[in-house]
Amino acid sequence: MLPDAGTYHFPWEINSASVPEGKSLRTFGRLYSYDVVSSQATLTVQHTSVQHCIRVCTKFVEPFQAQLGALYIVLGETECKDGKEMVLKARVFTCVEGINLQLLEKAIKEQRKYFLLREKHVEESTS
Repeated sequence: MLPDAGTYHFPWEINSASVPEGKSLRTFGRLYSYDVVSSQATLTVQHTSVQHCIRVCTKFVEPFQAQLGALYIVLGETECKDGKEMVLKARVFTCVEGINLQLLEKAIKEQRKYFLLREKHVEESTS
């Protein structure tokens, strides 16, 4: 059985209680640090004057050419470490340097609206 395709989540949503452990998701951020020995990377993103960090386990996507400061999109599953911090176990870790972040955020919001409308339409047609 294949894993879920993963829904987009903004980086600032991942460490909140709205994202459960074991959920497949996609997110993005700039590569702040990478430790090849421990297979750990840190992605960061600035949102409303707050710097958000996401820890990423890169065990399943190594080896890769890490470009510090470059923008990455990651697809993987969430896992709680030490009972509180969320770590994303990457299945796909892609450098997308040059992508327009504002357009990506707008596209994610539009996709969410579409999925909500589609759900409402399905519910209305079944009742």
